Amino acid sequence: MIGRLNHVAVAVPDLAAAAARYRDALGARVSQPQALPEHGVTVVFVELPNTKIELLEPLGAASPIAKFLEKNPDGGMHHLCFEVDDILTARDALKASGARVLGDGAPKIGAHGKPVLFLHPKDFTGTLIELEQA
Repeated sequence: MIGRLNHVAVAVPDLAAAAARYRDALGARVSQPQALPEHGVTVVFVELPNTKIELLEPLGAASPIAKFLEKNPDGGMHHLCFEVDDILTARDALKASGARVLGDGAPKIGAHGKPVLFLHPKDFTGTLIELEQA
């Protein structure tokens, strides 16, 4: 069902500082910041030859990333994102297998302009999983 790893997401307390660190220390290409109010985050993508790293900063106090950073003030790995060919088929198969889809189960548009869903971390060995339509 899952395709390639689209990105690894890292929550950060200071997006500009984290982006500069990846760019300046590692020589990585880093995208411009993109606010995603529907998801409560501002993101940048660190472009790698085989995948991306998504740096996430809270957008407002109600952001799920703000809650994550309360528990992990220095930041840390937040989720893995895998591509799927058909997000609705994947959602339905996962729900039928007992996996929990977060929210209302309806895909939202993610940072790449494609539908995304999140799966409960307790169903995937403690790791939050994002699915993105390929």
